[in-house]
Amino acid sequence: MIKIFLTKLSSIKLAYQPLTRTLLLAAMAVVMSLSFSIRAAHANVSLMVLGDSLSAGYGLSQADSWVSEIARDWQANHPHLEIINASISGETTAGGLNRLPDLLERHQPSMVFIELGGNDGLRGFNLTTMENNLREMVALIESRNIKVALSEVEIPPNLGRRYTEMFKQVFHDVAEDMDIPLVPFFMREIAIDESLMQNDGIHPNLAAQPIIATIMEPQLRQLLEKEVLAEQASSGQTQFKQAKPTYLQTEFRQHKTGISQ
Repeated sequence: MIKIFLTKLSSIKLAYQPLTRTLLLAAMAVVMSLSFSIRAAHANVSLMVLGDSLSAGYGLSQADSWVSEIARDWQANHPHLEIINASISGETTAGGLNRLPDLLERHQPSMVFIELGGNDGLRGFNLTTMENNLREMVALIESRNIKVALSEVEIPPNLGRRYTEMFKQVFHDVAEDMDIPLVPFFMREIAIDESLMQNDGIHPNLAAQPIIATIMEPQLRQLLEKEVLAEQASSGQTQFKQAKPTYLQTEFRQHKTGISQ
């Protein structure tokens, strides 16, 4: 009798195993869909930084870069905003243009901040080619209905005053002609302070990263609020209001920088 009972119990367990697996898979699917919905609701606006070693955190852990500093600030204080770091050391405008289509497809950002050109200048590349690359990037981004902003870039006067001035003017011309925001070069105040630079005299060190974040955070957030969130609000796509100033924005007022357009 006991043997018969155990045999029947075993058959019952086997019969219910497929049902148990089905219920478990269904529960996992629900949890995954909820997780996606929560993330989409909170990080509904993203900014992708397309830069070179100055934004990639050259010589440092990527977690210590100024972009990561802003990411942590936004996660804590502005969870509806997300910043994506697509920067790599040594990148040129040609390299950025080549990578851009895949990056846009992969990350689908609301806005792209281009911080490229420094390596073109340091290597003495043709400025017309550099300018054309920047223009193509802007055009490609805008063709996907994505907002774009451009960083001003400056280089040491090693290649002569004429080349240096022409180099700097490229960014102003592109921004003006294509009617996009131009953000002042964030290294302007950092590069003149040796205590904030690595031994190569080109890249900012670990101590400089929070300072750069202090300079850049309110500017990038302002761009998202003005260019993306305001447009979404007018079309009824979002109910988010412009964020209140944070401690980073308060500290930023001590710096003589701003956004021109």
